[in-house]
Amino acid sequence: MMTRSQQSRTSRLTRPSIAIAAAVAVTAGVVAAAPDAKTAAVAGPKLSLIAASKSVTLDSWKEDPGVYLDLGTYLTSEKGAFEFKVTRKSYKDPVVASQIIRNGKKTTTKALPAGLVKDFSGLPGFMEVSVVDAAGKPVLKQTESFCPNNASGRVRPDAPANSKYPQSCPVNPFTLGSVWGVENGWAANTYAGYYSAPVQLAAGTYTAKVSVTKKYRDLFGIANKPQSVKVTVRERSWEGEEGGSGGAAAKVASSSLHSGHAGHAGHQAAAEPAPSGHTGHGAPARTDAPAAATTGAGATFNVGHGPYPPAPPALPWALKKQAANQGSGKDAFGAQGFSAARVGDRAGQTDGSRQAPGAQPNAKRPTGKAAVPNVPKPDLRSLPAYGITVSDGYEDVPGKDYLAFSANVWNAGPAKLVVDGFRSPGKELMDAYQYFYDAKGKQVGYTPTGTMEWDPRPGHEHWHFTDFASYRLLKADKKETVRSGKEAFCLANTDAVDYTVKNANWHPSNTDLSTSCGQENSISVREVLDVGSGDTYTQDLPGQSFDITNLPNGTYYIQVLANPENRLKETNHKNNSALRKVVLGGKKGARTVKVPAHDLVNAN
Repeated sequence: MMTRSQQSRTSRLTRPSIAIAAAVAVTAGVVAAAPDAKTAAVAGPKLSLIAASKSVTLDSWKEDPGVYLDLGTYLTSEKGAFEFKVTRKSYKDPVVASQIIRNGKKTTTKALPAGLVKDFSGLPGFMEVSVVDAAGKPVLKQTESFCPNNASGRVRPDAPANSKYPQSCPVNPFTLGSVWGVENGWAANTYAGYYSAPVQLAAGTYTAKVSVTKKYRDLFGIANKPQSVKVTVRERSWEGEEGGSGGAAAKVASSSLHSGHAGHAGHQAAAEPAPSGHTGHGAPARTDAPAAATTGAGATFNVGHGPYPPAPPALPWALKKQAANQGSGKDAFGAQGFSAARVGDRAGQTDGSRQAPGAQPNAKRPTGKAAVPNVPKPDLRSLPAYGITVSDGYEDVPGKDYLAFSANVWNAGPAKLVVDGFRSPGKELMDAYQYFYDAKGKQVGYTPTGTMEWDPRPGHEHWHFTDFASYRLLKADKKETVRSGKEAFCLANTDAVDYTVKNANWHPSNTDLSTSCGQENSISVREVLDVGSGDTYTQDLPGQSFDITNLPNGTYYIQVLANPENRLKETNHKNNSALRKVVLGGKKGARTVKVPAHDLVNAN
């Protein structure tokens, strides 16, 4: 079995991170001109592009130069929400997006042009950004995608207090359905975040012009009113700042942003150069953009861990806390620094972005006769494996070859999966129980469902529910040849797999492994997999690999199997398996893997 330290050296495709929720307040005083007569005739909400500020200051770090163009521009929605339903029937079918227009009790569906939306990460080519220097010379022109679920805030005090839409857009390559929306009376940041690579701008002053591209202005009736923003780029250096309040934080923030350390603490790997869409128990491949801590934007868990953060604080709260505890004089990368092994799920530290509330278990273990009532139950399904790579054992296990992968099991509903673990004094294992609820949410039954065990390995360090899923490597004839040792999991809602299914929860609570999976001294825990969400374990974690040292080259299938012993009660046990074809090649110590497309999904 590959240890986390062994796998951390492999090329990793990891959980994309954590996006930003409704923390940016856009003042009501910032307004744009109304659409002209031509655009006003278009059905749907009134959309406007606004700038929260006419000037911004952006940082370029001398040791790792690059400017993230979060210019503070927003798309507002008035006279209704800007809403979309995005689905695909299967992986053999293309993604289809429709605008949902609500007018009182009347709902109209407007299909977007075929092929316009190709995945679930947002509206491609929505924004155009051009930058000129102080002399008026053009230095940059690019288009960016727009996720309506991006960080947002109200533009008027009588708007709904909370947005009903999910936080950011999912990018797991095997997502099946999503809902996007800018709430009525709200505005969403247009910054494309991770998908907009940092640009090289020398220190100085610039003028940026931001506009909605013509095809979307015509499609949604948006006035052609570009926003102009003055940009000051300042060069900063880690040296000389480490002694101040932003010293170690600044250095670690930039490292987190560029190397992926600001992740689902402990479940992480280094950032990759291109969007992976791989989410779950791993650090974000997608990174937040640097910004001053006073921006008012707070990083939060985003269902789906979507790709479009606006400017978050320079350092996530969990890492700030760890930095504060290092003690004076300690370098941010010193003995007590931010290494991959130290950033983990533990008390007071979660996914590097916020303290998400954990689901609370019942006060005591259930009593009375166990029963499985005739009420809605969860439907566990597996996604095909992805993030597939090979590596040798390095110096830790010399002469070994491993096939590592990421895997996700999700809940298609219509009921959430709720499992409580209770520990008897002195016992190493917890007794696990599955609970059942009626249509009003009242607990109406329970059944024993195995055990929970403490996993002390770096990258885990929490309570795992046993027999939740298993991984098997099958030969070309689809008969088992290797089985992974991992069959125990901490359950958390890391990915929005399909938010169009019945009873999907667009705002699940237990997104934080630190609170949902307990500590070593916990007496009880509650682990929940909500409807529409899945739980991804990335390939940098212990147990997420097969030993292929002695396997011949050829075709194999990675099988992800949910509920392998059928201990959990669910609506359908026949859809629990997913296969992903791989072709092994190369020689011992230098094995290779080819991963054919899975129908229309070409993500390794």
